[in-house]
Amino acid sequence: MQLTTLVENTRLDNRPDLTVERGLSFHATTMGKQILFDAGNSQAFCDNAELLNINIQEVDAAVISHRHHDHCNGVTHFLTRNIQAPVYFRDCEDTEYLFKSFGFKRNVSINKKMFSQAPQRFKFINTLTEIYPNIFIVTEISNKYPRPEGNKYLFTHKGDDCHLDVFEHELLLIVKEHDGVIIFTGCAHSGVLNMIETTIQLFPNTRIKAVVGGFHLVGLPLFNSIGGSKKDIEAMGEILLSYPIDKLYTGHCTGMKAYGILKKVLGDRLEYLPTGGSVSI
Repeated sequence: MQLTTLVENTRLDNRPDLTVERGLSFHATTMGKQILFDAGNSQAFCDNAELLNINIQEVDAAVISHRHHDHCNGVTHFLTRNIQAPVYFRDCEDTEYLFKSFGFKRNVSINKKMFSQAPQRFKFINTLTEIYPNIFIVTEISNKYPRPEGNKYLFTHKGDDCHLDVFEHELLLIVKEHDGVIIFTGCAHSGVLNMIETTIQLFPNTRIKAVVGGFHLVGLPLFNSIGGSKKDIEAMGEILLSYPIDKLYTGHCTGMKAYGILKKVLGDRLEYLPTGGSVSI
């Protein structure tokens, strides 16, 4: 697999021409297919793709991890620049999504107008689905481990009802190559450890070549605080060490403070992959 970060909160130091945003989008080429995983919050991922010599028109499918704007609102631009690829979402109840903290409230929902832009392009998944040979969307995610502390600020809102978001709109992407699997987490609101555990249950005794995406270890993004305690994140790092994972590529909602804590535990097995970063897995 060739993996490239099309947009993320930071960028390569030598690529000031690339746009950054608080969002996430990856491009992956594997087994003769091109997959877009998440689409950021704007057209930035499309603009960056052009600068990185990636042709969005040639993408075979887009897979959206969850319905927060910073991962999916860029789909409106994808639909105009790519005229054939299906766009996969997890099927879920129609609701709004909110961030709430200390009296501050912000709508972090998807722009629903995109669904009427090209309705035939959208595929809503509610069960394990193999979208291409050995490329899987997973909707049932393990609850073996606690979910991220930062989830406590995230809610669903419909009518007069407001509840903590249990992330029934989140999915997991697993690519099974001949020599192992690659796990795409999005923001891992269900917990990166749970996503890894789910993969192991589905593909026992299989090498995990890489885990790719955010781990949602940030608490309040504005202050780059960590969700939970330093001890919690160190313990998570020790559990990650116990799994048969070659590499973890992260960024976005992991947060720089939490990344630094994990890096001390995981060493070279953990790498930050900013906008413009590209690796062969």
